[in-house]
Amino acid sequence: MRFFSFLFLAALCGFVRPVAGQLLQPKPAFTRADSLRGYLSPLRTCYDITYYHLDVRLNVARKAISGSNEFHFNATRDFTRLQFDLFANLAVEKVEYQGKAVPFTREANAVFVTFPEPIRKGTQTSFTVFYGGQPIEAKNAPWDGGFVFTQDAKGKPWVATACQGVGASIWWPTKDQQADEVDSMLISVTVPKGLKDVSNGRLRRTVPLKGGATRFDWFVSNPINNYDVALNVADYTHFSDEYAGEKGRLTLDYWVLPENLNKAKTQFAANVKPMLKSLESWFGPYPFYEDGYKLIETPHLGMEHQSAVAYGNKYLNGYLGRDRSDTGWGLQWDFIIIHESGHEWFGNSLTSQDIADMWIHESFTTYSEALFVESQFGKEAAQQYIHGQRRNIQNDAPIIGPYGVNREGSSDMYDKGSNLLNMLRTAYVPDDARWRELLRGLNQRFFHQTITTEQVVGYFNQQLGQDLTPVFNQYLRHPGLPVLEVRFPTNGPPQARWIADEAGFALPVRLRQRGGSYQTVPVTTTFQSLAVPNLKRDNMEVDTENYYVGTLFE
Repeated sequence: MRFFSFLFLAALCGFVRPVAGQLLQPKPAFTRADSLRGYLSPLRTCYDITYYHLDVRLNVARKAISGSNEFHFNATRDFTRLQFDLFANLAVEKVEYQGKAVPFTREANAVFVTFPEPIRKGTQTSFTVFYGGQPIEAKNAPWDGGFVFTQDAKGKPWVATACQGVGASIWWPTKDQQADEVDSMLISVTVPKGLKDVSNGRLRRTVPLKGGATRFDWFVSNPINNYDVALNVADYTHFSDEYAGEKGRLTLDYWVLPENLNKAKTQFAANVKPMLKSLESWFGPYPFYEDGYKLIETPHLGMEHQSAVAYGNKYLNGYLGRDRSDTGWGLQWDFIIIHESGHEWFGNSLTSQDIADMWIHESFTTYSEALFVESQFGKEAAQQYIHGQRRNIQNDAPIIGPYGVNREGSSDMYDKGSNLLNMLRTAYVPDDARWRELLRGLNQRFFHQTITTEQVVGYFNQQLGQDLTPVFNQYLRHPGLPVLEVRFPTNGPPQARWIADEAGFALPVRLRQRGGSYQTVPVTTTFQSLAVPNLKRDNMEVDTENYYVGTLFE
C-alpha cells in the first residue's frame, strides 16, 4: 500500500534524524535581547498587570503613531525597578508616576523604570508611558508582525495590526510576556476624518475631535493577551446579528468594506452560527460573551484577535479557495472563520505562558477544524480530514520550542498536534460523549488562564487515570514518529514493540486481520505477543488512519 510505505519511510527517517541529523545542525544562538523579550524575570514578576488604557493616535499620511499607555498593577513584592517592553524604533518620550517624570533606561527592546521610593508588596498603583514614532511595517502579515498600511478599492486608507510571535511591543508599550494577562483594558484609537477604528471588546463611545478626527473607545472586560490587542482602521460598514448560545444572547458584529457587504452577509451567515454551535458543543460556552463576537475584514489573511477576529479570506471557502487537507471536506466551509474563531477557546481563553508552548493554541485549534467537520458531515468525514492534514507535516523539529527566549517550536504544532489529539481519542477515549466531556472540562478547568504544557498533560493524566506524559513527550519534544516494529516468529504469535525516542513510551494500538474488526492491544518498548488470533504478515493491518505512526514488519 502506497501510503503505508510512505508512513514507514517518513517515520524511520524521523526516528534517525534526532540521533544523527541534529549533530550536524548548529544549535540556535540566543542573545540577551532574546532573553529580555522571552524570560519571565524578577523585573517582570514584581508587578501583576490589572488594567491598561492604551490611547493611540494614528497618522496615516506619515505611517506614524503617538500616544500613551497607562499601566495599573499590583506589586507582588517590594521593588524599585521594573521592566516593560517597546521596540527600540519607537521613542519613549516620558514615563510618569504620580504626576512626575521618573527615570528610565533602554536595552534592546526592553525599558527599565526606576521609581523614587520602594513600591511595597500589595500596593495598587499605576504609571503611564508616553511614546511615538513610525512602527515597523509587516512585510507579510500575519506571518510577520507590525502594521499594514494599504488602501481599499476606492483609494481610502486601510490599516491593521498583527503581531503574534514578534510581540505587541512592536507597536505599543506593554509587559510583553504571555504569562501575565491584563484583567481588563480600554483601547482608545484616534483616526482621521472619514475612517473608523474597530478594536477588541465593545464600543463604549465615539468622540469627535477638532480637525475632523474621531476617537473610538473600546473596552475589553475579560482578560486579554497582548498579541490579541488590535486596531483595524478603514471606511468600514457595519451589520449585526445575534446567536442564542449556551450562556444566552451573544452579539455578532461584522465590520467590512462597503463594496463587500453582500458577500460578507452571505459568507458570514453560512459559517458563523454553525461554527459557534459546533465549538460550544465541543469546548463549552464561547469564552467572551461580555465582549461579544466580531469579524473584521482586514488586508491580511486573518488572526485570532480576541472578540475581534481578523478576516481576510476573500469570502471564499477553504483556505483562500484551497483545501489544506486535499480531501474535499476543507472546501465546504470558510477556513479562516472556523480556525481563527477556534482560537477564542485555545489561545485566547487558554493562553500558553511561554510562546514555546504555542502548541496549546495551534494543536487544539487545528483539531477544532476536524471537530467542526464532524459536527457538520459526520465522524468519517472528520477522520478523513485529519488524515489529510498529514500532508502538511514536516517532522523537522520538536513542536515545543526553547523556553525563555520568545521562540516557538516547529510548525508541526498545527497538523501533527491535531493528529496527536485524534490519536489520543482513538486510543484512550473511544466514547464520544466522554471525549466531549474531557474537552469541555479542559476549557472549564483553565478558563481565562495562562497555562503550561505540564498543566495540560497533567489534566489528561488525571482525567484518564494513567500517565500519558511519554506519549505527549514523544510527539511534542521529538521530531520523529514512534515506529511500531512487528516480528513474526516461526512458532507462536507475532510480537510487537515501539521504537521511540521517549523513555517509557507506551501506546495501545488498533490491529486487525484484513477486512475484520480492529482490536486494541497494549504495546510498549519491549517486545510482547499480540493477543489477536490468526494475525500473519500478509493479513495484518495497523490502524494508520487514526494512528500517526510508522510501521516496520520484520
